[in-house]
Amino acid sequence: MLSDIRIVEIEALGPAPFAAMLLADLGADVITVHRKTASDVPGKGERNLLDRGKRSIALDLKDPGDLAILKKLLRTADGLIEGFRPGVMERLGLGPEPCLEIQPKLVYGRMTGWGQSGPRAQEAGHDLNYIGLSGALWYGSPAGQPPFPPPTLVGDIGGGALYLAVGMLSGLLKARATGRGTVVDAAIVDGSAHMMNLLMSLRASGGFRIERGQSLLDGPHWSRCYRCADDSFLSVQCLEPKFYRLFVEKLGLGDDPDFARQFEQDLWPDLGKRLETLFQTKPRAHWLALFEGSDACVAPVLDPEAAAGDPHMAARGIWSEEDGRLQAASAPRFDGKQPPKPRAAPERDAHRDEILAELSGS
Repeated sequence: MLSDIRIVEIEALGPAPFAAMLLADLGADVITVHRKTASDVPGKGERNLLDRGKRSIALDLKDPGDLAILKKLLRTADGLIEGFRPGVMERLGLGPEPCLEIQPKLVYGRMTGWGQSGPRAQEAGHDLNYIGLSGALWYGSPAGQPPFPPPTLVGDIGGGALYLAVGMLSGLLKARATGRGTVVDAAIVDGSAHMMNLLMSLRASGGFRIERGQSLLDGPHWSRCYRCADDSFLSVQCLEPKFYRLFVEKLGLGDDPDFARQFEQDLWPDLGKRLETLFQTKPRAHWLALFEGSDACVAPVLDPEAAAGDPHMAARGIWSEEDGRLQAASAPRFDGKQPPKPRAAPERDAHRDEILAELSGS
């Protein structure tokens, strides 16, 4: 889909390389400008899964010769992605202004947690800090427990990388139409707050409350996860009354007058406790067999390795193991076709000769 797009990515952490990987998965020619020496980051190997499908050249951006190579590369680029604190690229002489002078149609993507401006712009932070401030962390766990959503998914990826990717694609469309580039200020606090609008839309109808455990999707016994007898988990979220009726009927609770009162909030805590006790009487396999093929909106909670073996996930080819690494296929899909197999992550500087040869001929 993006085979005629070239993105230059300056090596960073987390959401910026994820956004670049997403664009590479969609066919863009993503050239990652790696540091000449790998940064000392806990848990990060020499080959980064987020570099899959990209090409690599290692440059020292404080070296005049390497800086000249980058500027020549930018003349061939449609977009640039960087993930530093505000001001770092400017101090390198690579802020938006000089880069847009080199390539007027460049889409300059900036990925930060706090944004390019504001009182916290120069402060360090991480995923939980950003979504804690934005409001997106507030409903991250059941009431009475400290909020903690799945690591990185709400902030770094949801509010950060995906909004940067949308911003880059929007800028590329504008550049195609006008010949003028743009600067994309993608901040995790902005994106994660924006993601809350779906919940906020429920407020007018009374389905959303600030108090944890009192909203339509935060607290009901029919919108949570349960532990089974084998210490595995089930997810239950049968919001619509027709699905809820099926859920309670499958459990043999269809004639219980309390369970018939689905939306009475005063009953939610007690009914939740009753379901907790019930689900812990049998292993998960029993409950999955009971709900199999139905619209009761019940599904297992699987770890990624177990998810890879699930029949539905396997049928769609979502998870695979490449070079000993479990990874998910690219998304979304187009025209109903299986997404192409991602190319392996390159070694640092693996494409130097190839890229320099291209620049010599450009």
